[in-house]
Amino acid sequence: MTPSLAALTVADPPEAWAAVGFAVDPGGVVRLGTVRIRLAGAGAGRGAVAWSLRGGEPGPIDGLPTDATDDPPPEPATHPNGARRIDHVVVWTPDGDRTVAALEARGLPARRVRRVRGPGAPIRQTFFRLGEVVLEVVAPEEAGEGPAGFFGLAVTVDDLDAAAALLGDRLGPARDAVQPGRRIATLRREAGLSVPMALMSPEPPAEPGPRPRRGPAQAG
Repeated sequence: MTPSLAALTVADPPEAWAAVGFAVDPGGVVRLGTVRIRLAGAGAGRGAVAWSLRGGEPGPIDGLPTDATDDPPPEPATHPNGARRIDHVVVWTPDGDRTVAALEARGLPARRVRRVRGPGAPIRQTFFRLGEVVLEVVAPEEAGEGPAGFFGLAVTVDDLDAAAALLGDRLGPARDAVQPGRRIATLRREAGLSVPMALMSPEPPAEPGPRPRRGPAQAG
C-alpha cells in the first residue's frame, strides 16, 4: 500500500488558526479531509516541522522528520473559512534527485515532473501522491547541499470569494492557479501563521465524456 499523509505538525498556536477561520479541536488539532494538523505552538520551531504517514515506516526521509501511524482518517470538520482538505504540501530541497530517491525508497513513486523558471535559476517540481494530498517537491536544477525541509501547504476551500470576504486584508488577491479552472490566494504575514499557506478554489466538475456508441450486441 502506498503511504498516505495522516498528520502534519505545525509550530503555530491553536488561536492563530482559529483566528483565520479554522475549527480547532481540544488539544490543538485541526481536521482537514483525511489529515490531522497538530498545532504544537511556537516553541516547536517555525512552520511545518514533521509529518506522520499512514501505511509508512518511521524515520527521517532525507531530513524530513517522519512518524508512522495506523490511525484511521478523522471525521470531517466544518470550518468557518470553508476549508475542505489539504490540496498539496510543498517540500523544498537543495538536491532534488536525492530527495526523490529517498521518497521512492519509502514506497512513494514520483508521478510527474515539471520544470519552470523561478525568480532566479530554473527549478524542478516533482509530484507525488500521499492519499488525497499531493506532495510537491521543489528543487533547483543544479544540486546543492543540505537536507530537505517542509515549506508550506495549500488548502482547498468551498468558496474562495467567501473566504476572502471573511479574511479581508489577511488574504492576498486571487489569481489563476496552475490547475485549469482553479484560483489561488496566499495568506499574508498579517494572518499570523508561521507556515506559508494558500487557499484554493475547488476543482471544477469533470466534463461528461462522449456516450459510448451501442453496437448490435448492445441494442435492444
